[in-house]
Amino acid sequence: MAKIAIAPMLDWTDRHYRYFMRQVTKCTELYTEMIVADAILHGNVPKLLSYSEVEQPLVMQLGGSDPTKLATASKICQDYGYSAINLNVGCPSDRVKSGNFGACLMQTPEVVAQCIKSMQDAVTIPVTVKHRVGLDYNDDYSMVHDFVATVAQVGCTEFIVHARNAVLHGLSPKQNREIPPLKYEYVYQLKKDFPHLTFIINGGIKTIDDMQQHLKFVDGVMIGREAYYNPFLFSSVDTLFYNNDMALQFSRRMIADNMLDYLIVMQQQNIPLHHITRHMIGLYHGCSQAKLWRYTLTNEMIKTNNINTYTNLLSEMID
Repeated sequence: MAKIAIAPMLDWTDRHYRYFMRQVTKCTELYTEMIVADAILHGNVPKLLSYSEVEQPLVMQLGGSDPTKLATASKICQDYGYSAINLNVGCPSDRVKSGNFGACLMQTPEVVAQCIKSMQDAVTIPVTVKHRVGLDYNDDYSMVHDFVATVAQVGCTEFIVHARNAVLHGLSPKQNREIPPLKYEYVYQLKKDFPHLTFIINGGIKTIDDMQQHLKFVDGVMIGREAYYNPFLFSSVDTLFYNNDMALQFSRRMIADNMLDYLIVMQQQNIPLHHITRHMIGLYHGCSQAKLWRYTLTNEMIKTNNINTYTNLLSEMID
């Protein structure tokens, strides 16, 4: 069975977004934002790791390059009930680079293998890797081939591959998602070279047709920004890719209605309502009422922080 996932996205895939997406799809694998291992070891663990059970299956993405710290953080995450742990070897930001983790770790696959081995030894849930197809302007396929071969030797069986190089100098994280050319053929070749491993392809994928095309060559598809801008795209995923005839088929209006109780509970916990509704602005993407929906959630909810603003909006929305 194909695996469909929504990518970890900093400042976006928090617990409120994930709860919202569970009203759209029950089967898609969700990821946390990347959390640095040191933050778990020294920070507010309940605040960092708490989630609603409806978010499962839920993968924790960790950042770091110290095998001992990553192992300890992984064990804490397993104890919190996460379904898997993913190591970030793809983020190109300066902050991540200065901490010697993220995409720069592709230069040292043996370090990544050591980290994965320590994490695997600490937990019983799957440990996976998310990485790029190369670094800077090196177009040699052998780099990503050798990276996968090295990491697979310690028992890692699942690789999520962003089909672009990470340019470590001169491009911002946003530019790194747009400027380096997509090399889907590299990911397809990895599957040919390592048929016993699981490969999830990521990068520039925006439609159901795109997903179906990629699944002819790899085991799964991960969607990033499009899942945020157009969340209703996932309303057919459970039926199409998971053969889940029992999956609930919600209209946009039903999804919006289903969020009301959650908004009320969060407000009772003194969470500003726009912290939640900011993740929902794409629900009516492409619809005639999209402008009203976006305006109310991005302006009126911030000004009023009043649940009545949301209920009044619901009274005006259609499917």
